[in-house]
Amino acid sequence: MSVSAIVPVWNGRDLLARLLTSLEAQTEPASELLVVDNGSTDGGPELARQRGARIIAMGHNAGFAPAVNRGIREARGEWIAVLNSDVELAPDYFATLCSAGAPFATGKILSAAAPERIDATFDLVCRGGVAWRAGHGRLDGPIFSQRRPIWSAPWTAALFRAKVFECVGLLNETFESYLEDVEFGLRCAECGVSGLYVPEAVAWHRGSATLGPWYPETVRRIARNQCYLVALHYPRRHAWAILVAHLLWGLVAARHGAGLAWLRGKLQGFRMAKNPQPGSCKIPDDFLRMDERIIYEIQQATGFDWYWHLYFLLTGKGRSLG
Repeated sequence: MSVSAIVPVWNGRDLLARLLTSLEAQTEPASELLVVDNGSTDGGPELARQRGARIIAMGHNAGFAPAVNRGIREARGEWIAVLNSDVELAPDYFATLCSAGAPFATGKILSAAAPERIDATFDLVCRGGVAWRAGHGRLDGPIFSQRRPIWSAPWTAALFRAKVFECVGLLNETFESYLEDVEFGLRCAECGVSGLYVPEAVAWHRGSATLGPWYPETVRRIARNQCYLVALHYPRRHAWAILVAHLLWGLVAARHGAGLAWLRGKLQGFRMAKNPQPGSCKIPDDFLRMDERIIYEIQQATGFDWYWHLYFLLTGKGRSLG
């Protein structure tokens, strides 16, 4: 078994150093480490080279998706791990995910700043075209400690059989950064390629360490890519749920002082949505109902936040989950 680890970087030298230390401690070590440099200026790639990595220089900040795709194309392992540079892995992370036997897998990713809380588990989407990283910010608990099949893994710290990319394709580079992993998960569902959430594998993530979760550029890209995700994969019959979900997300952005960035992103997204890529598939309703049911169940078990409370109130819990 051979694992190729791919780490896209754009500055964050100290964070990268922590990741490299955790990679060196793996009981199932990576056979190759590919650090894809998006134009770093703080010496991080040079540090990685000194510690055995092969550096792939993009020459500029091309975004997460192009950097990861470049790494996948050059990787030689039968397994491919994609890792954010601000994540740290438990020593058995690779070994535990590999032994799960799924086409792809991810573990329980805790917040490095508050290890009692969830940073990421798996991704879910609603009929409105907005994704939820299940459990983000919630206290860890039994509901997040059960293995379950998944269609969409956060590419924070995920492991894939190389053959998955032959079937599903690579990340959609039009997304650049943000929601590109969710879009990949939708294509996995359309191709019938399911993965596994393996909570015994644990990692810690600093989360938006480069720009911050509500940095205007982050919000602009997410808002833009939400529109493009809908154009690629959502049938028009969910127009009301889409309107509700996106407007509510805009209110969240506005509460964090990023309302104008959200508006700019939506305007850009509308233009992109006029010309979606050919061959894009629409998501079956059964899939959307399943994901909404899981969103509702986790929210119900851990306490509804106001966004999802209003979303289900306005779109009709009975219709979406029936």
